[in-house]
Amino acid sequence: MAGGGRDLVLGTAGHIDHGKTALVRALTGVDTDRLPAEKQRGITIDLGFASLDLGEDRLAIVDVPGHERFIRNMLAGASGLDLAMLVVAADDSVMPQTREHLEILELLGLAGGLVVLTKCDLAEGSWIGLVEDEIRELVRGTFLEGAAILRTVATTGLGLEALKAELARLCRSVAVRPDPGLFRMAVDRSFTVAGHGTVVTGTVASGVVAVGDELEWQPAGRTVRVRGLHRHDRPVGEAGRGSRAAINVAGVHHEEIRRGDELAAPGYLRASKVLSVELAAAEEAVRPLRHRGRYRVHLGTAEVSATLALLEGNSLTAGSSSLGQLFLSTPVVAVHGQPLVIRAESPPATLGGGRVIQPEARRLRRRDEPAIDRLRRLRSPDSKERAAAALAFLGLKAADERELCALAGIPIGEVPGVLDELTRAGALVEIPIGVRRTARVLAEFVADLEDRVLRALGRLHAARPRLSAIPRAHLAAELPDLASDALISGIVDRLRDRGKVVAEARTVAAKGHAPKLSQGERKLKEELHAAIRAGGLSPPEAPDLAAKAGARGAVVPDLLSLLRDEQRVVEVSQSLFLDFEADAELRRRVREHLADGRTMTMGDLRDLLSTTRKYAVPIGEYLDRIGLTRREGDIRRLGEAEAWSGGSGAPPLSPR
Repeated sequence: MAGGGRDLVLGTAGHIDHGKTALVRALTGVDTDRLPAEKQRGITIDLGFASLDLGEDRLAIVDVPGHERFIRNMLAGASGLDLAMLVVAADDSVMPQTREHLEILELLGLAGGLVVLTKCDLAEGSWIGLVEDEIRELVRGTFLEGAAILRTVATTGLGLEALKAELARLCRSVAVRPDPGLFRMAVDRSFTVAGHGTVVTGTVASGVVAVGDELEWQPAGRTVRVRGLHRHDRPVGEAGRGSRAAINVAGVHHEEIRRGDELAAPGYLRASKVLSVELAAAEEAVRPLRHRGRYRVHLGTAEVSATLALLEGNSLTAGSSSLGQLFLSTPVVAVHGQPLVIRAESPPATLGGGRVIQPEARRLRRRDEPAIDRLRRLRSPDSKERAAAALAFLGLKAADERELCALAGIPIGEVPGVLDELTRAGALVEIPIGVRRTARVLAEFVADLEDRVLRALGRLHAARPRLSAIPRAHLAAELPDLASDALISGIVDRLRDRGKVVAEARTVAAKGHAPKLSQGERKLKEELHAAIRAGGLSPPEAPDLAAKAGARGAVVPDLLSLLRDEQRVVEVSQSLFLDFEADAELRRRVREHLADGRTMTMGDLRDLLSTTRKYAVPIGEYLDRIGLTRREGDIRRLGEAEAWSGGSGAPPLSPR
């Protein structure tokens, strides 16, 4: 907004028939009772909305129903409030829903607000003074302690200018919750507009949305597109935090999306049926919250039944707090720090509330002290400690910046810096997992990963004692539950750099490991090598060697691999091996033939080697693979690296 002002959200609260809707109408000119039943009965049933300009700042006003039967609607409107206006009728004083609404606002963690006395023309001055005293007693110890109490008459305009001035002062002074920087809006209405299609409304909780954006509709997990946008009933190109927005979305029917659903930036929110929470029982709770009790949970605009598992005791009495988990009947989306309220199912009553500290959780056992300690760390005011705890719960699952924003309550722009700080402090270890790619793994997991890799390598050595080294692919197959083959390879390289394993591009062996062969196997190995050497560029293939070995044929693949690892033979293909000297002669002939830019066909290669197509084809593919030649259709040229070096580059000792 111009002038550096802010968009804030103000919610009304108070008992039925205390004049909330009339006060909003007098302030804004908007009648928030839109339903025919509301106008007929003269009471607010569902949420109503209006806006109020206060100079630089703008208030989105959410008018909530006061009747106890519509508390669920009141809770849907109370989500995401910055300020509250507790309304008390001067002729009626404090009533049951006055107390319950105040308690709900307190549980939701509001930071600022005021109290408005309505219908002051219907009460004597002395009586109004007594009502004000009762209100001061009511709000003692709450976020409204010390707040202004203003006298008004909606029908005559008495006190309205003073009320606007106080609201403007509150807007300038209230500390708004940090904006994580990613768009999110809980849906409170969905309907259709002729010629436009589905429209959903809500209060923008964070970030900015613009026409043309793609959003995720949660918990359905589907993508929708923003076709049009209204902010405070006016068409706009974008809307930000604190705005009342009506979004015309493509990709969903209005009967599919409903109150409790959310729209968010792609990749930000993930639906879950388990939440880890920090709970406090309401001071006026009529009964305690119990372990394994079933309750109604209000989160954002959603209302869902849930079973409560307390992690620090079997019950939660008035005024006490505990860590717990909620097992929900249907999935919801949440972010770290999001407030919630818990109510009894029958008879309905507000029993407590708190905030989400783990929006995607798994079931925890009460004796799992390390996991519960991580939950406690998620409550920390230190963003680095919260990030480390969130990453610990994710284990080896990679977390992108948007996910960490939701899981640890860190603004998206600050996430890279937090990760860098953890890396510099040694809490995160960078492990290469590819070209110019690294994975950041918690230091507490790295030692365990290394130990698991070494133990798996030991098992593979024991299973195949004839091999001098284990293929990296076999090691990865031995550890299928780890995040990726690339991570395992990165751990292997880390162990190699610290001298704990001997690793090549495709193989790895424990430090000091030597193949274990019987006398007969050693003799067979030499026979295999002699047969391959004698064959020159047309040696017997592996199946033929195994057949010739008879009963000993099963060990031939391992012995051929051992000869390869000893660099006495070169593996041309899975079934064809050349003696190391024959391989050197092969390279020499091909370089000479392709010198000066000449080319070679498969027939030329076959004649050059005095062999058959059976051997020439795999040898040609091998030459391409090691870069000595480059295939262009049916011909081959000298590979680029070979051509650049003039064919004088020494062949690699291990073409693997």
